[in-house]
Amino acid sequence: MCGTAGWVSFDPEAPVTAQVADAMTATMACRGPDAHGLWLGGPVALGHRRLSVIDPAGGSQPMVFEENGTPVVAVSYTGEVFNYRELRRQLQVRGHGFRTESDTEVVLHAYLEWGEAFTEHLNGMYAFALWDARTEELLLVRDRLGIKPLYYHPLPGGVLFGSEPKAILAHPSVRPAIDTEGFAELLGFTKTPGHAVYKGMYELRPGHTLRVGRGGHTLRRYWAVESHEHTDDLDTTIGRVRELLEDIVARQLVADVPVGSLLSGGLDSSIITALAARHRAAEGAPPIRSFALDFDGHGDGFRADDWRGTPDAPFAELLARHVGSDHRTVTLSPGQLLGREAREAIMRARDLPFDLGDGDTSLYLLFQEVRRHCTVALSGEAADEVFGGYRWFNHPDTVAADTFPWLAPPFGTGISGPGSGPGESLIDPALLTKIDLRGYRAQRYHEALAEVPRLAGESATDRRMREIGYLHLTRFLPWMLDRKDRASMAVGLEVRVPFCDHRLVSYVFNTPWAMKSFDGREKSLLRAATRDLLPAEIADRVKAPYPTSRDRRYLDGLRTALKRATEGPDAPVRELLDESALAAATADDPQPGYRTGTELVLALDFWLRGQNVGLGVDLEL
Repeated sequence: MCGTAGWVSFDPEAPVTAQVADAMTATMACRGPDAHGLWLGGPVALGHRRLSVIDPAGGSQPMVFEENGTPVVAVSYTGEVFNYRELRRQLQVRGHGFRTESDTEVVLHAYLEWGEAFTEHLNGMYAFALWDARTEELLLVRDRLGIKPLYYHPLPGGVLFGSEPKAILAHPSVRPAIDTEGFAELLGFTKTPGHAVYKGMYELRPGHTLRVGRGGHTLRRYWAVESHEHTDDLDTTIGRVRELLEDIVARQLVADVPVGSLLSGGLDSSIITALAARHRAAEGAPPIRSFALDFDGHGDGFRADDWRGTPDAPFAELLARHVGSDHRTVTLSPGQLLGREAREAIMRARDLPFDLGDGDTSLYLLFQEVRRHCTVALSGEAADEVFGGYRWFNHPDTVAADTFPWLAPPFGTGISGPGSGPGESLIDPALLTKIDLRGYRAQRYHEALAEVPRLAGESATDRRMREIGYLHLTRFLPWMLDRKDRASMAVGLEVRVPFCDHRLVSYVFNTPWAMKSFDGREKSLLRAATRDLLPAEIADRVKAPYPTSRDRRYLDGLRTALKRATEGPDAPVRELLDESALAAATADDPQPGYRTGTELVLALDFWLRGQNVGLGVDLEL
């Protein structure tokens, strides 16, 4: 998967230096534990940390193409291009020769052949920086769905870039600071495309390139979901979804290192694991390794609630037996979830306090165990966004709400009232008013609606469901992908997400809602396309969210940690909090509903202390 960092400067008063570029690259060591590389060429420095997945011996980076000993094009590349073998054959026919078996070299030659239009030929998850010495221009590229992250920070006469904000923050000219808008973005749970929260920093939007030269910056969109009339009947649509999934999983199993599968026992991960197991069996390969997460005592005396009707572990084990995978269950205790080392590791990985508490820590600990056995793991992430699996897709109130569905009542109703986000319960209401969080969300919501590609003649239902699908693909899914990327790369694990293949996303986006829910259930189309792969108990299982610990010891530990973080008037996070809500959350018998707020406050405290973040004067109360 790897990590990239670097900088271009056309300012003779502020030239690039190996020392600073190396320091920026070093922050990406967790993303690429296998090797380090740095290349300087005039006004540019490209840094790279490598996680060896394809051609471990020949794929070192930054990779440079030379003619007569002179550099022509250099690249620091992260991710995978899953159609690199087909592209390699096409390029060989066009006269290109290759020294390695890596997909990185294919990307280089694709650029040499097609120029910036080469992005139209790539199928994969990637983010990279490419330097064209002929024109002295830097090209930053991000994949269509934004699976792999890439940030940049313009400077006078150039730009800084990196896979994560920490790479940019390592440059001496950048100080971590946020203003009113940044704080609203931090709390908004809207994931505005391009917004990086930190002042002066941007996230390259999915499906975009940024070209930087002496004349300035040019941002270009090369892909977005578009609206087309869907002409296939239901049976043909079901068959096409299955055909795409089989092709996608087969492509994403290609690696020169061990590959496993993340298996929750839900529909999505079970489909990916079953397809992977079938493909490996057909090739005579060893069984796929699968990994599940569970909590100590979670299944003992399990009590169903509105969100989760059954525990995951028995279903994961059922699917593993059904497909013959080499299965392991990672069981975590409250002590592990509350452990300082793991909690701080995941918060460092996130760079910002987008924290789900044990939802993040458990993911990090799961990935840590997976990494002991595999370098690559397939995930069922994104099926809910693509096929309409979340409960709010089917709730009339959320469908009709004039806001993001995941923030609309009854799902987005918390202590802060209707439309509140997952962590506002302990934030000072005066601060929420000052940043106009509700107004910010409303603005971002209507901006998103204005982007939706329309289709003439659609019914009102299909029009609205197209809007909701677009909101999830562009504002909700990026948040989930970012979370999974940070947790996995913190331990040097590459997670691939087959449901994010742009061919599948485009096809299903244009499938009418009546087909997506033809039998009255969520993800009807996906169930029908894969039912033969699964035990009936899993094929018919109701959607359940990512699991969190219900252990009282964990909740007690959270309360203790909150008390410690907010002790004394000089605690940096305290000025952001509502004192009455804080008292209620830290009481010996706390009121329910403060769990996510507590998790956010602990992340904010770690962030403020560790990053020495500058809060703008407009945030002062």
